[in-house]
Parts: sequence; structure tokens; C-alpha cells
Amino acid sequence: MRNNITLECTECHEQTYLTNKNKRNNPDRLELKKYCPRDRKVTLHRETK
Repeated sequence: MRNNITLECTECHEQTYLTNKNKRNNPDRLELKKYCPRDRKVTLHRETK
């Protein structure tokens, strides 16, 4: 039931984080504020396909 997903920075579009989520509980795309090493600040990261 849990699928692996990648999180992409919305500013620099670099895929830096891997995580997993339950598709039954969270059907829409995941959005989290995470640290971006390229920008050196906390930015919004979205789930990619």
C-alpha cells in the first residue's frame, strides 16, 4: 500500500528527498517544507510522478 516517492524543490527543481506515503490515505500530491541544499534555505518540495 505504501509507495516510494521523490520530492522536488519548487524553486531549483532538484530532486533531493526520497520518502514513502500511503496512497489510500493521501491520494493527492504531497507538499512539504524541506531544506534545499542548492538554495541553502527551506523551500516547498512537491511530490513528483
